[in-house]
Amino acid sequence: MSNLDHINEENLPKHIAIIMDGNGRWAKQRGKLRVFGHENGVEAVRRTVENCAKLKIDFLTLYAFSTENWKRPKIEVQTLMRLLVASLRKELKTLNDNSIRLNAIGNLDFLPSKVAKELNEVILKTSNNKGLTLTLALSYGSREELKSAVKAISAKVKNNIISEDDIDETVINTHLYTHDLPDVDLLIRTSGEHRISNFLLWQIAYAELYFIDVFWPDFNEQHLVDAIINYQNRERRFGKTSEQLG
Repeated sequence: MSNLDHINEENLPKHIAIIMDGNGRWAKQRGKLRVFGHENGVEAVRRTVENCAKLKIDFLTLYAFSTENWKRPKIEVQTLMRLLVASLRKELKTLNDNSIRLNAIGNLDFLPSKVAKELNEVILKTSNNKGLTLTLALSYGSREELKSAVKAISAKVKNNIISEDDIDETVINTHLYTHDLPDVDLLIRTSGEHRISNFLLWQIAYAELYFIDVFWPDFNEQHLVDAIINYQNRERRFGKTSEQLG
């Protein structure tokens, strides 16, 4: 029996987001370069995506590369980009075989042309898939996203396209990178760090947060199951009292 069978399929999170942290420290523990950690992190991505697809999770968003990550050593950034292109090319068949639709959010104009080309091709070739929507947050920063949304909405008010009174949560949502994604239900962060790190700040307003003291390359099916069962054992009140929900 798979570990996944222990999960209550009637109470699954619709949208899981993961801060995949700890590749570098995982490699350092083994006396290896950080690159070794990133390479093994790709395997953890594959496992997690496959398991979420099996569970019929609707949306999975992975924090793959932040706006701050551009400040890392040039060789590490180049390696991450190379791994991304290779993975996209290699996983296209698997994505289609499992009806997984690829999506990407972030300031994608910053991506190297080769990466952007490969990314757009895979997004196009999986666009008709109806299963899990896998979103990669690339060159992503939530403050940058919110700043961009405020500027776009301000321009519309200035040009009388909308009025100030029209601005509500729906209007803000439509101007975010995630405009076609629902709010996050479960946010997982690996490596033992208890931070959000500028990830989906608006979208996790009512998410359940789950921190695990395991480096990302070691994240496996059991860890995912534990996170979902923990989520299922929580009472999600959305500002209401327990009595109101009952």
